[in-house]
Amino acid sequence: MTETEYLFDLLKAGVSPVHVVLSCERRLKEAGFTRIYYEDSWELVPGGRYYMVHHDTTLFAFTLGEETAAAAQPEAAVLQGTKATAQPEASARRGSRAPQIRMAAAHTDFPCLRIKPSPDVTSNGYAQVNVEVYGGAILNTWLDRPLGVAGRIAVRGENPFEPRVIPYVSEKSLLTIPNLAIHMNREVNKGVELNKQTDLLPVAALLTKEQKEGDFLSWLAEEISVPKEDILDYELTVYCREEPEFTGLHDEFISAPRLDNLTSCAALVSAIISAKQTNGIRLIALFDHEEIGSRTKQGAGSLLLHDLLLRILSETGKEKEAQRDLYQSMLLSVDVAHATHPNQPGKTDLTNKPVPGRGVCIKEASAQSYATDCEAVAIVQQICEAGNIPYQRFVNRSDIPGGGTLGAIASALVPAKTVDIGVPMLAMHSARELMGRADQEALAALVKEFFVR
Repeated sequence: MTETEYLFDLLKAGVSPVHVVLSCERRLKEAGFTRIYYEDSWELVPGGRYYMVHHDTTLFAFTLGEETAAAAQPEAAVLQGTKATAQPEASARRGSRAPQIRMAAAHTDFPCLRIKPSPDVTSNGYAQVNVEVYGGAILNTWLDRPLGVAGRIAVRGENPFEPRVIPYVSEKSLLTIPNLAIHMNREVNKGVELNKQTDLLPVAALLTKEQKEGDFLSWLAEEISVPKEDILDYELTVYCREEPEFTGLHDEFISAPRLDNLTSCAALVSAIISAKQTNGIRLIALFDHEEIGSRTKQGAGSLLLHDLLLRILSETGKEKEAQRDLYQSMLLSVDVAHATHPNQPGKTDLTNKPVPGRGVCIKEASAQSYATDCEAVAIVQQICEAGNIPYQRFVNRSDIPGGGTLGAIASALVPAKTVDIGVPMLAMHSARELMGRADQEALAALVKEFFVR
């Protein structure tokens, strides 16, 4: 399969963070990765390929080189007992050794609507569902679209500490948020601010004359074949059910929901599957909750990545080298970038104007909203040049701060050389986004080269 085909599969299946992880897990299993668990003892072996899932919505996968357990000794150890010689400059010493730990991170969540507890709302014969906005969604793009429901549902178990958690995805469109007709809002084309509580309530059903209220939970219980009273809680995403497709005169674009950030998840899974290094560690981290700040138990702002790396090093007999290897490691923060908008080119920087289809963006920001490290950027540039991988540069306009990524957050906890990269796209955070078809192949190629070079 091509990288674009892998991306389309993930876009169709990854309708909630739970389902993004399930889809990536399937690919890893098919490629021979073994699942391990934080709470179990590990028996890692050189050449091993492993993955783990945390709280259903965050996934790590890593590979160990065939020589991982036999770390090379520093030259100074070989010369022990001989007369010391002059040491090279610090920067030269750092540059003389490729990072043994190479990591790439992305996120499994995306802007959307989430269903609240006690969800039923009724209004003039309509049954509606109470929702809240998750992340920085462009609200009006969610109107008049076929919407489904997906996520996970916690139901009663025999042990209070072990509720049964059921992944769920609707097999059809369930909800829609209808626009107000222009006849009732003549100023609509001048711009209308939508109220997140009152204007975004999806319609779920029509009430009969006998009904006084909706009953979403009864419907949900029937869907998963459990008694209504056994549903204790849920995390349900309202997602756009439209499928990805090629657009453009020559099919040069991809139009789809959830390109941010499933483009990166798909590329990272491909890269870790292809990683067959002789030594060191290659690792991908697919974190949840980036769109709301990352500072959660399964986000990049947690200790998960740091603790996982220390445990891997300990399990492979490298406790003494752990600090050294961590400080020599490198991280790619892989998220999307803003392409130059054809109708609003003035929103782009004066001299850095990425365009879809012309390669991966290297993202920089002096404010560190993107993890900017000139040494790391130089490494990525040389990898691209050596692999014939097209790349572009992205920075925000000086008067438009833009967004951020998990790169700066994760690298504050694991102090590795870090650089932000990603495919350039239009309509970021819309219910449906647009990217260049060729850029997915370039992104996957870059992360693969980073892992194997």
